[in-house]
Amino acid sequence: MLSHLDSLRQHSLVVADTGDIDAVARWKPQDATTNPSLLLTSAADPRYQPLVERAVREARGDVAAAMDALFVQFGIEILKHVAGRVSTEVDARLSFDMEGSIARARRLIGLYEKAGTSRERVLIKLASTWEGIRAAEKLEREGIHCNMTLLFSFAQAVACADAGVTLISPFVGRIYDWHKQARKVEDIPLDEDPGVASVVRIYNYYKKHGYPTQVMGASFRKAGQITALAGCDLLTIAPDLLDKLAKAPGDIPRKLSVESAARSDSPKVQLNEKSFRWMHNEDAMASDKLAEGIRRFDADARKLEKLITSLAAATV
Repeated sequence: MLSHLDSLRQHSLVVADTGDIDAVARWKPQDATTNPSLLLTSAADPRYQPLVERAVREARGDVAAAMDALFVQFGIEILKHVAGRVSTEVDARLSFDMEGSIARARRLIGLYEKAGTSRERVLIKLASTWEGIRAAEKLEREGIHCNMTLLFSFAQAVACADAGVTLISPFVGRIYDWHKQARKVEDIPLDEDPGVASVVRIYNYYKKHGYPTQVMGASFRKAGQITALAGCDLLTIAPDLLDKLAKAPGDIPRKLSVESAARSDSPKVQLNEKSFRWMHNEDAMASDKLAEGIRRFDADARKLEKLITSLAAATV
């Protein structure tokens, strides 16, 4: 009998959401995604100390260069265990800096290419701010493919599709968290889950209107949220949930499809900067979670910088 994970793979590409290289090797996903929080955990793991030390040595005391080198080295190691792509994130402090984001993305891709890794195997992660989306639009024209993260609102999804980005990562679990807290409840049933509903709406809109941008559900809290999105282009899943899905027997029916999307009621939306900002601002959850997400990634990046700084001082 198929497991839920085996069945899910018949409908969606499964991606590992982790900086744990051993976990990626175990699960053998198609792609893998990382972020500053995941890499902070992995950088503190004794198994990966050689990667951290190598990044520090190569950067010769430059902390910013060491951060980029570390992100790329983890990405290169992860790519040894996946057939597809790895996502590497731009510094959250550049979330409102279009030109800064472009420069950092080019630098990351340059490091990958210098190490012999094709840019086709890398997705640059950018926050789905107006400035991040505009940066991604320019980068895509250069053949630098982007994964738009911290995506919570329909306005963000529409703007990303119009910008021609490669992939978006709507955060199911964080949307669920916000609504659970707002409703003061312990749980929200799957058929009422606002995080799941958000991805369904975005997927239907993209497929109905012929956008090539891929939808990758992300940030899950429970296995049911994942199986409720079977058929989504990609699903990025943490190792603990991959394990639960692998241990659960049974077939998972397809829930999302191009055919059902074509029948959906998804009128075309036209956005410029003013209408984007207003539409996103009208969604209190999305406004809160985008700001919080940027702050959290920045905080973890600063912790990682402190770790690198201490190592750099020790090697002098």
